[in-house]
Amino acid sequence: MKKISVSVALLAVTMAWSMTAFAGQCPSLMKQIDEKLSMASLSEMDAKKVRSLRKDGAYHHRKGEHGKSVRILNKALAKLEM
Repeated sequence: MKKISVSVALLAVTMAWSMTAFAGQCPSLMKQIDEKLSMASLSEMDAKKVRSLRKDGAYHHRKGEHGKSVRILNKALAKLEM
């Protein structure tokens, strides 16, 4: 019984740590997008798509859905690096 309790506690700590890691990554990605977008030479349609992805990523970050936010923000960065 004690081994199960320790395992559950370890799992909870690991999950909390990984959530914090994702949470800290979101603002950094948003900053990168803002900097690259200001210097990028994109078509209006591509720039609009990047801004939309950045807004969506920020929304999910605020909701605490950091994994989803990171995936969306990385998509925006990929568009900027094409």
